[in-house]
Amino acid sequence: MIFQDPASFLFLLLIPILFVLRRFGIFTKISFPLTISDWNGKTFSLDGWNRKVFLFLSFMSNFFLASAFVSLVVAGANPVVRRSEKVYTSKGSDILFLLDTSPSMAAKDMSYMNSPINRFDAAKLCIKNIVEGDGGFAYSLIAMASESAYVVPVTEDRDSFLERLGSLKLGVLGDGSAIGDGLCSAVYHLSSSKAPKKCVVLITDGESNAGSVHPETAARLASDYGITVYVLGVGTRGTVPVEYVDPNTGKARSGFYESGFNSAPLEKIASIAGGRYFSVETLPSLSDALSSIVGREDVVQSFRLRMVDDYMYHRFLLLSAVLFVLSWFLKRICLSEIL
Repeated sequence: MIFQDPASFLFLLLIPILFVLRRFGIFTKISFPLTISDWNGKTFSLDGWNRKVFLFLSFMSNFFLASAFVSLVVAGANPVVRRSEKVYTSKGSDILFLLDTSPSMAAKDMSYMNSPINRFDAAKLCIKNIVEGDGGFAYSLIAMASESAYVVPVTEDRDSFLERLGSLKLGVLGDGSAIGDGLCSAVYHLSSSKAPKKCVVLITDGESNAGSVHPETAARLASDYGITVYVLGVGTRGTVPVEYVDPNTGKARSGFYESGFNSAPLEKIASIAGGRYFSVETLPSLSDALSSIVGREDVVQSFRLRMVDDYMYHRFLLLSAVLFVLSWFLKRICLSEIL
């Protein structure tokens, strides 16, 4: 952290100056003794417990007040956190995520932080972690079920991508899995890209059971355009619980789903398009699969470093205001009640 106006720290000298002046009776509270001659009652005094509380709150009030002043001075010094940021000057790989949004992806057979999580949310979480990572990749996203929707065009804007990813919901595009149609849409949107490497990452939990294009035909089309297809078959086998909100009725649905699919067609798709099939049953294995794909698709890029300044003065101003309020509350409310 650096300070662009360090001369502001001279105001900190006011603290010891004020202390010295008050020691000499300057800037102290003016008080006048008042004696009532016929008063024979008990003089006012704090008992032991109240005295300790009074001294503690008084100390904390003064401490908050001094800290608020220091924070205000630091804000005036204009603190800045300077960091370096990569600016890529050559194009990296294009990665298109083809995400299954059929209701079966609501099966809760994965775990995150010791809590059950469905396949769809697990996929979104792992995609988010990959996109947030450092690298010159450009990402895009297609949601797929009975129909396909081009959700995010190829972009390097991470915030925009993550915002659209977070807005995806299950069941909006139907209850089937038109893998062939989804792959055709992905190839169409990547075919004109000038990226050195292009790939489609298909994340699904079942076989193709909808659409007008055979998945193997779409995979051959991808291969013709130099687009690699990776397939992640997500989910465990057996009876698993399913919970999701029906987008058509708004009603929550729950039950059990007999999970299990033939992975051979998915493996064939990946093989035709020069990719690889990953069997994914846990969140860590899903994350590892995506990391492996990103590693395989990485290319050497030229870049330059740009210095970025993050101004911090507003945070110290907020801290100062909070400390001033705390000091006022202790002095005017709590200490007044004790007295």
